[in-house]
Amino acid sequence: MICKICGNNSAKVRKVARTYGKGKDMFVIEDVPVVSCSHCGESYLTAETLHEVERLKLHKKELTVRRPVNVVQFA
Repeated sequence: MICKICGNNSAKVRKVARTYGKGKDMFVIEDVPVVSCSHCGESYLTAETLHEVERLKLHKKELTVRRPVNVVQFA
């Protein structure tokens, strides 16, 4: 895949979990496709992915599944 930042053919799509919001309004979107380039080190979301993230954020109340999660603070 061609990196949109450096133009090198070393970009790959990987799936990550991203958190949005703060405190009691925080939620996680799993399996977000992120383009990562091993040549320049940049990672970015495509416009299509950003649109889907915004759609998920708008409909989070209907789509969210509650799960307990352990949290550790980096000290």
